[in-house]
Amino acid sequence: MTWTPQELPSSHPPVHSGGVGVLLVNLGTPDAPTPQAVKRYLAEFLSDKRVVEIPAIIWQPILRGIILNTRPRKSAHAYSQVWTEKGSPLAAITAEQAEALQARLGTSVKVGWGMRYGNPSIAQELTRLKEQGCDRILLAPLYPQYSSATTATVVDKTAEALGDMRWQPSLRVLPPYHDDPAYIAALARDLSRQLDGLSFEPELLLLSFHGMPQRTLELGDPYHCHCRKTARLLQALMDRPGLRFETTFQSRFGRAKWLEPATDATLEAQAKGGTRRIAIAAPGFSADCLETLEELAIQGREQFLEGGGTHFAALSCLNAGDAGMDMLDAIVRRELSGWI
Repeated sequence: MTWTPQELPSSHPPVHSGGVGVLLVNLGTPDAPTPQAVKRYLAEFLSDKRVVEIPAIIWQPILRGIILNTRPRKSAHAYSQVWTEKGSPLAAITAEQAEALQARLGTSVKVGWGMRYGNPSIAQELTRLKEQGCDRILLAPLYPQYSSATTATVVDKTAEALGDMRWQPSLRVLPPYHDDPAYIAALARDLSRQLDGLSFEPELLLLSFHGMPQRTLELGDPYHCHCRKTARLLQALMDRPGLRFETTFQSRFGRAKWLEPATDATLEAQAKGGTRRIAIAAPGFSADCLETLEELAIQGREQFLEGGGTHFAALSCLNAGDAGMDMLDAIVRRELSGWI
């Protein structure tokens, strides 16, 4: 039987519907820069079968018996070096992006943000948007380059959350945007601005992407190709004669062979080979985080200067700046076409 609003029985639970939502999703972060919080975060992150593609019967004893008893303290120290008054840089910046996007889209759309690992969770934010009346939601993983360990696992977790809902919203997923003209233009605009503001002229711009095991490429993951295409298009659009570009991959972990060349090895080799002035950017990260603020800006600087370099600059990610928000606004509006 179909009820009109006037005919709904007094016992009927309140129903909110007809709204459109956008859920920005980033990788994740511990709740605090402490070994206990980092251990909880790493346990969730490293238990994801898309992140570590080793059978659980083999991997879990290693994870629980060794890694979670040794790595949290070291990682907590790294987090403590970049933690802010607002908490985790990644969480704080993602919140700023959501707030800025909300202001641009207006009241016709509800914008939320969540983390694949940690808080706020995807399930919590999907429920919140649904309770606000959003029965159409654009899931927006903030990963320009597709990887099964990033974009796909966001979709996995979203499906898991929807599996617990009786009344599910309709869902769209933001596609990878590694070669989107709006994304390449935003990177070119923002990185050019930062380079022009440096007190020195870099000889080399290192484009550092998060690494993945070599095996993922061999199994058909397009991530490596997406990164290379982003770098190629960015170099062409920036058009800075005299500035060399090089693409590298950071954050190696474990004994497996990872995508190469490695960022840390390249910094050392460049310094020893005579390069004295370097700038480094991380175009695959939508927001500054541990990997950019500590691994690149702190460790990378030390590696390059100790190797003989004299000038080093770690450039910021797009974050919630004008160029990045113009891009995010454009691609989100495009994917909301027909809904707004």
